[in-house]
Amino acid sequence: PPGGGAATTAASPPAELQAKADRIAKSLAEMYPDPPIPLDHGNTFQFLCAVVLSAQSTDKKVNTVTPKLFAAAPTAHAMAELSIDTVKEYIKEIGLANSKAKYLVNLSKQLLELHDGEVPSDFKALEALPGVGHKTASVIMGQAFGIDAFPVDTHIHRLAARWGLSNGTTVERTEADLKALFPPESWRDLHLQIIFYGREHGQASQSYPWSGPICTWAGLEDPPATTPAKKRRAKEEAGAGKATGKKPPKARKKL
Repeated sequence: PPGGGAATTAASPPAELQAKADRIAKSLAEMYPDPPIPLDHGNTFQFLCAVVLSAQSTDKKVNTVTPKLFAAAPTAHAMAELSIDTVKEYIKEIGLANSKAKYLVNLSKQLLELHDGEVPSDFKALEALPGVGHKTASVIMGQAFGIDAFPVDTHIHRLAARWGLSNGTTVERTEADLKALFPPESWRDLHLQIIFYGREHGQASQSYPWSGPICTWAGLEDPPATTPAKKRRAKEEAGAGKATGKKPPKARKKL
């Protein structure tokens, strides 16, 4: 499919669900009309490195360590010449610094060996790089190369379930469901708009009744769990209900 990775579903979404998705997209466009890329970078290689560094870390934190790192290694050639310990020293303030230092050095070497030091505009080639999974590849394809892609991070996964746009079973399912609801030309901005909304109005710590300009009307009373911990808890509660003969939790309201 054009967006790569998870395929869009073949069947058209129900009209009521599509209308809800359209209203959400309209609200997001009004709130965040020209969403900027939140990771600071000077070229596509630096953007790739910043996205790799952002895993299990905040963009704000990444932006505090990359200026000195990119001053020392602005290109794949320069990064490949640094030792892993040197890179680790530059990024030690962010999580998983040991692994991420190895990723940056090794992906730089692989870019030199296979792609003349340039970041490839191809899903398969990107996902073959150390430290680059489907989400990171989707971010690069969509934001750097303008190729249709809908990366799903924790904010998007959570809000898609909270808004009833996906059932939350997997990130792959959420990606496919969102691609079926929104036109490809909107994916680049929507990816960023939902992230910004999640940070500002749709945090994981919130509970029903929801607050926020979209969650107040779009949020389900009992949305599907989207994290391993919440899924385990939901399963345990369902099991306890069966054991005690109590009725299971109320089903989430329909759209």
